[in-house]
Amino acid sequence: MVQSLNTTSDYVTKATWQRGIPCYGQIMIGDKGFEFYNDKNVLDYIQIPWNEITYVVADVHFKGKYIPRFELRTRNNGNFIFSAKQPIFVLKAIRKYIPADHMRQALSLWQKIKLRFK
Repeated sequence: MVQSLNTTSDYVTKATWQRGIPCYGQIMIGDKGFEFYNDKNVLDYIQIPWNEITYVVADVHFKGKYIPRFELRTRNNGNFIFSAKQPIFVLKAIRKYIPADHMRQALSLWQKIKLRFK
């Protein structure tokens, strides 16, 4: 059995970890870190402490009405992309532990095209 990193959990929801093949499970946001547990495989999980996360980047559409996915960028272990049933509540729960200047909005398609031609 997996030992949880958190002592208390603030928010738990169903989510998908996008890593080539989608992994379905649950996200748990607690006082010590961000956790993802796979529904089918108990040994397939992620535990990221809050001090390891450098940025949270959200892909925002329609002025914040639709957020299909968000990305956690870490210092040593790379980037992790997740999508959740209610990503707005997930990002609000993360905002308690990550400063607001480390939460970013991803570039839009138009901004990416403009960067290519500069």
